[in-house]
Amino acid sequence: QVQLVESGGGSVQAGGSLRLSCASSDATYSYNCMGWFRQEPGKEREGVAAIYLGGATTHYADAVKGRFTISQDSAQNTVYLQMNSLKPEDTAMYYCAADSVFCRLRGDEYNYWGQGTQVTVSS
Repeated sequence: QVQLVESGGGSVQAGGSLRLSCASSDATYSYNCMGWFRQEPGKEREGVAAIYLGGATTHYADAVKGRFTISQDSAQNTVYLQMNSLKPEDTAMYYCAADSVFCRLRGDEYNYWGQGTQVTVSS
C-alpha cells in the first residue's frame, strides 16, 4: 500500500507563494504519474497539475497555468507543487495523488491519495 504525505500548506496573502510537497512511501515508483488536486468545502474536487515521473511531461489546469509548477525529486521520492502569484480563489484543501494510467487531471483515475494540506489565501 502506497502512502502519500503532503506538507507545505499554510496561510498567505494574495500574490504570495507556497511550495507543497508530497512524499511517497514507494521508493521504486511502481506507478508512472502523480498529481495534485484541490477541493473547497461544498465544491467538487478539481485537478490542478500532473506529472509523468521520470519524464518532462506535465499537465496543468487552465486556472493555474503560468503560476503553478509541478516537479519531482526522484531521489527523495517527492513531488512538489510550487505556487506563485496566489489568489484568494486558490484557497482549498490540496491533495496529492498517485498511480494513474492516463495521467490526466481526473481524480477518479488515481489509485492513491494523501490526507491533504490546507492552503488559505487572503485578499
